[in-house]
Amino acid sequence: MDAPDHGHADARTALPPLGADELNRYSRHLTLPGVGREGQQRLKAARVLIVGAGGLGSPTALYLAAAGVGTIGLVDQDVVDVTNLQRQLLHGTRDVGRPKLESARDRLLDVNPHVQLELHPTWLTSANAMELVGAYDVIIDGTDNFNTRYLVNDACVLLAKPNVHGSVFQFDGQASVFATEHGPCYRCLYPVPPPPGMVQNCAEGGVLGVLPGLIGTIQATEALKLILHTGETLAGRLLMVDALSMQFRSVSITRDPQCPACGTRTLTHLVDYDAFCGAAGPATATAGEDVTEITPAALVRRHARGDDFDLIDVREPHEAAHDRIAWSRLIPLGTLAGAMSSLDRSRELVVICRSGKRSADAARQLQTAGFTRVASVAGGMLRWSHDAVGDDTTF
Repeated sequence: MDAPDHGHADARTALPPLGADELNRYSRHLTLPGVGREGQQRLKAARVLIVGAGGLGSPTALYLAAAGVGTIGLVDQDVVDVTNLQRQLLHGTRDVGRPKLESARDRLLDVNPHVQLELHPTWLTSANAMELVGAYDVIIDGTDNFNTRYLVNDACVLLAKPNVHGSVFQFDGQASVFATEHGPCYRCLYPVPPPPGMVQNCAEGGVLGVLPGLIGTIQATEALKLILHTGETLAGRLLMVDALSMQFRSVSITRDPQCPACGTRTLTHLVDYDAFCGAAGPATATAGEDVTEITPAALVRRHARGDDFDLIDVREPHEAAHDRIAWSRLIPLGTLAGAMSSLDRSRELVVICRSGKRSADAARQLQTAGFTRVASVAGGMLRWSHDAVGDDTTF
């Protein structure tokens, strides 16, 4: 089994002692073969960074905190939305509108006040990843976009930090451990990202609420084994979970000798991952250089001025029933092609969806069909709500 680089824990002359409350709290660990007092001290000395305080980060953080991991770093710049609560158990109804890191901090300290939390209210980027990743022993990838997954992978490879990966979509989940000393990395499994728009994210395609809990718990388990130097990790294996049939299977992954990250080592620094993946990152949910964008605030100003344009909502009817801009026309993305004949080609078309992805896809369809003045609303209805510009125009 590949062990993590304990650059912080092993450099200490002695493992940290356990207080009386900790000895009582972790009593089920202390009698466990492969853990014991020394293992629990290793957990206390460990530093784990969780990228994303959402569906995967929630169970991972809860179980690592409960297990007594001494320092947990959280990277997230999002705020709690009511749609998160179906699966992101770090947050509750009273937290809607709060930064996720604040609700995560309150919940985790309630689980275990002995844990030290380091909150990083930012998105992980090429500018800050090396510093953030370098400060921890084990990295948990709880992200939901390809840009950040490649970024996490490359930073972990360059810094020799194990990357505990997880992903979920609809009823399927995956988990693995990448970037260990002898194991493969994420690029060995996915050498190139899929074309923009080919793979839906959870916001667009949905996810069974319990599935991130299942995969996140697996990620927490892998992190604990890495810290404790015990058991066999998922390094070199991809675990695939089908929740509908409740089947688990794993396939072997080997290091690709031509992998630029962990094979040839020609990747020596972090790159522009938005450009690499052909799409924008999570902080802006932008549509890409081929689609003109407009912010919700600018859209409202243009509507107030009486500018000549039509607003097309490409969400599904059940989504629009929750919150819809009164002066929009609902045309679900799957029906857009059939509805194009009813659209006025002389007018500008502005397209909106939940997060900006489907509207960008719709804008591209319209452009391909010959519509020359098309724009996508950056961030979709999520940004519309966060910017608080649509309170008097939605129902």
